[in-house]
Amino acid sequence: MFEFHKDRRRYFDIQVANTEEYVIPFIEEKFSIKEGMRVLEIGCGEGGVLKAFINKGCVGMGVELDAPRIENAKLFMPDDVANNKISFISKDIYQVDFKNELNGLFDIIVLKDVIEHIHDQQKLIAWMKNFLTPNGIIFFGFPPWYMPFGGHQQMCNSKLMQMPFVHLLPKNIYRWLLVKNKEAVEELMEIRDTRITIEKFEKIAKQTGYSILHKKHYLINPIYKWKFGVKPRKQLSIITAIPFVRNFFTTCAYYVITPK
Repeated sequence: MFEFHKDRRRYFDIQVANTEEYVIPFIEEKFSIKEGMRVLEIGCGEGGVLKAFINKGCVGMGVELDAPRIENAKLFMPDDVANNKISFISKDIYQVDFKNELNGLFDIIVLKDVIEHIHDQQKLIAWMKNFLTPNGIIFFGFPPWYMPFGGHQQMCNSKLMQMPFVHLLPKNIYRWLLVKNKEAVEELMEIRDTRITIEKFEKIAKQTGYSILHKKHYLINPIYKWKFGVKPRKQLSIITAIPFVRNFFTTCAYYVITPK
């Protein structure tokens, strides 16, 4: 596992910086973020992404299944929590009582590096439109499954399982290697089972009644600036235009969708 994933405070700070420098400017190319807007993040972790929105005057709510990560978030943002600028729910998203626990509609819903973990992605994406304000938007950032590290190899401890494209091995062989190397088998197999591609995402968005308001594909993921010290680079338009093939060369896809 890479060191920045072990240091949760550092990872929180990276998420804040990445969101302020890349995610929010990407959204604001098509949608104006205003003070007082309500932002929901599904799979918020320690809340670094939400913190960037709070810094712009928004009010945040995070849903996160892993309770210890929410405890970290409260330690990292005590003033924001005390001032009711951010609140959290520790549940599986499918167990949340949207009517009674979310306290109203949201201007922005965020899923960053999360949709690839979600079972029944079409159900969730269709469901979310019920909790958006009129003209509200949903932001997605995700690594396409076929990209070199689309299996989230950064979670692994062994050098073998951190190799590019190892997640594309046949299912039984991949599981066997995960078990043999004492990796997080169920979590990594979940990503394989729920794998998302650019084409699959766009198809689901359209089938569930959304318009794609904005999109950007990256050859080099913006967050690699902090993780690996490399400059983010937008994908070449000629590659972006080639279905399926583009997934192998796109390390990150950003999307904003809105109900039709």
